[in-house]
Amino acid sequence: MSTLRELLAEHTPLHTTAVDHLQRLVGEWQLLSDLSFSDLALWVRINDHQLLCVAQVRPTTGATVWPDDLVTRVVPDRSHPLAGEAWRTGKLTGGEVTTLPNHTRARRVVVPVRFRGEVIAVMNRDIALTSHDSSRLETVYLQSAEDLLQMVAAGTFPPEDLPSEIITGPRAGDGLIRLNRDGRVTYATPNALSAYHRLGFTEGLIDVELADQTKRLIPDPFDAAELAKRIRQAVDGTPTLRMEVEARTATVVFRAMPLRTDGESLGALVLVRDVTEVRRRDRALLTKDATIREIHHRVKNNLQTVAALLRLQARRSDQRAVRRALQESTRRVATIALIHETLSTSLDDRVDMDQIVDRLVPLIVDVSAVASETAPRVVRVGSFGVLSPELATPLVMVLAEVVQNAMQHAYLPEQTDGLVLITADRTSRSLDVLISDDGLGLPSDFSWEHAGLGLQIVRTLVTAELQGSIEMNPSRTGGTEVMVTVPMKGRK
Repeated sequence: MSTLRELLAEHTPLHTTAVDHLQRLVGEWQLLSDLSFSDLALWVRINDHQLLCVAQVRPTTGATVWPDDLVTRVVPDRSHPLAGEAWRTGKLTGGEVTTLPNHTRARRVVVPVRFRGEVIAVMNRDIALTSHDSSRLETVYLQSAEDLLQMVAAGTFPPEDLPSEIITGPRAGDGLIRLNRDGRVTYATPNALSAYHRLGFTEGLIDVELADQTKRLIPDPFDAAELAKRIRQAVDGTPTLRMEVEARTATVVFRAMPLRTDGESLGALVLVRDVTEVRRRDRALLTKDATIREIHHRVKNNLQTVAALLRLQARRSDQRAVRRALQESTRRVATIALIHETLSTSLDDRVDMDQIVDRLVPLIVDVSAVASETAPRVVRVGSFGVLSPELATPLVMVLAEVVQNAMQHAYLPEQTDGLVLITADRTSRSLDVLISDDGLGLPSDFSWEHAGLGLQIVRTLVTAELQGSIEMNPSRTGGTEVMVTVPMKGRK
């Protein structure tokens, strides 16, 4: 089954920022589904007349109305008129009863998904019809879901400027507290009350000023002040990150979410989860994680030692060709060491390519200045994003070789006014990297078959390791352009 990112890459022209917003929405929508007791399905437009379902979620708080899998289903506009209306108006549409293909009767609302002022998708909300009276819990859940869905339509949920987090939850069923505009509790689920009991608060929560009360329960003054601050920020309308605190041998995760409509605060939702037992098991894995990071650290140290030995040997050589070969070998080893240094300090097995490239550029400039006595500027434009080590290592090698080649061969000796641009453009489909210079241009007889060792390494890495393509052509303004295209579909 294709992932959301792969489906969007294959069927839509959405920019990577819009794709990231839909990914954030899908990361949050189990909460929306649970609060609304509804099935949710995300639809994007693939042409002027058809919609494609790219994601689907079912509630854990009630029965599903869609037992079938909708993902990859294509429907014509005429069979989903509410979607077209929501797309045109940018407002929640529907509310009437509809009979689904499985003969289930449900109430449907279509929510436009707005990003930076533009509707980029629509979301079905289908809830089964029931005849029983709603409980207080159900009423609070449904009202909270309605507020959040209005924020989805307004483009304020999920927040764009909040970084991704490495933990999930809490979910609605873990514990939910609703606050009014004054930060006082208007409703708390039984699981939320239980979590507060673990922290040492044994009274009822209704009408309690939650930020102050929570602050008094946490023994660490810094954690207490920070959590109280985040709860107040959510009430004031500012999105905040999750936070984990400890008190009385219990560990509880908090998440405070603002509720807003038409720019005004409605209060906040506070989700809580008792993760005491989970954290006990997590601590057992810390030794393993530390061992892996230590291995990366030791590999980095060994590679740096090899690079230092090669550098010493290069300084002792009185033959220019040997010295240059050793310098290039030093740079290649040091480049791989950069990857392992990043992994040794990372919490997960991912590489921030922008950080690597920015650290790599001075290394290349120093080597080129010694080897060819040229000193053009090297500038990065755009963002590579975060990649797995399997992609990052060969890509960094490619960049190093191409930039080094430009600095050594594109400019006259002792030229200091050149400019080498590294331009990155990443979408859900591909990562396009253009390395351009304003130098002398390609030789008229250039061919890959007779290229030097560096370019042969580049070609092999791009085609074999990155499974991409590379083109090397004269630029329209003089100089040379090297375009490297790395497919991102199906990759992390």
